[in-house]
Amino acid sequence: MAPLARLGWSPEWERRFEPWHAAGHAPGRISSDHQHIYRVFTELGELVAAVSGRLRHEARAAANFPVVGDWVALSPRPGERRATIHGVLPRSSRFSRKVAGEQAEEQVVAANVDTVLLVAGLDANFNPRRIERALLLARDSGARPVVVLSKADLCDRLDERLRQTQAIAGGVPVHALSPKRREGIQALAPYLLPGQTLALLGSSGVGKSTLINALLGEERQRTREVRLADSRGRHTTTHRELIPLPGGALVIDTPGMREMQLWTEADGMAGTFGDIDALAADCGFRDCRHQVEPRCAVRAAVADGRLAAERLSSYHKLEAELRALERRRDQLAQQAEKRKWKSIEKSVRRLKPSRR
Repeated sequence: MAPLARLGWSPEWERRFEPWHAAGHAPGRISSDHQHIYRVFTELGELVAAVSGRLRHEARAAANFPVVGDWVALSPRPGERRATIHGVLPRSSRFSRKVAGEQAEEQVVAANVDTVLLVAGLDANFNPRRIERALLLARDSGARPVVVLSKADLCDRLDERLRQTQAIAGGVPVHALSPKRREGIQALAPYLLPGQTLALLGSSGVGKSTLINALLGEERQRTREVRLADSRGRHTTTHRELIPLPGGALVIDTPGMREMQLWTEADGMAGTFGDIDALAADCGFRDCRHQVEPRCAVRAAVADGRLAAERLSSYHKLEAELRALERRRDQLAQQAEKRKWKSIEKSVRRLKPSRR
């Protein structure tokens, strides 16, 4: 087992860990999560761990439980390959999405990531709108986003796809490669430095497992062929896993996401849609929504071909989704506040002396 430094441990993490060190706990990093049964990299090797009852009570929300990539404070059990997790160190970054369904609840996909590789296939499943959504989430994570266009060997319009992706990436690096043929992998070298953590995110069938196999230099991650009709694949990766690479970097493999629902603030749109924001500076109204307002510079750009209509449509869709999320979160916060005061009132009534 490599020392903690190979897992990304640094003087900053040492500083954050000081209170736990004083309590007699040891550091470890979550390598996989199987329904709150964790595998953890430690100086003693890989241990199986579960959270303590106190941490389970204090965590409350699912987003506060350990996730793959987290640094945790734990106590190994003497003579066993097991441990108890007592705390989660403050995260340097977190890639989150809204849980599936109607609940306005955060799901943390990966933590303490330096670079997020947003993987999209260049086959028939290529979808710029999905890339925009992923970029919006990644920009809010605290990690550096990078777009990886895989399956370049299957694309006969590569230059066009590259230009299309670079136009919506807003300065985020874009790399096209063919992991199956081990072509273009060297473009990722600047992100694969010792101790650096990458996370691979994308829908099922885009080639994440094939890319990891290429980075490892061996066929470790199981892969499946996608359907030829629509280039969609079934999930190969079934759980998140932190994998050390030969050069000293680490990569978090994640299952393909059927839903990538937004979990960010509405003002996060600026970075992902900087082109629309720049055009909006010339709108006739400062609060123009680019819908039906007169003298709208954004809709004028669509009319004369400077801005793709699909780009503006995506902007409206994502903005509406974020505003709906904000409203739902506000409603839940108000409901929680009401429940808190009702509980306080009940406690006060119980404490009042009864009159005889």
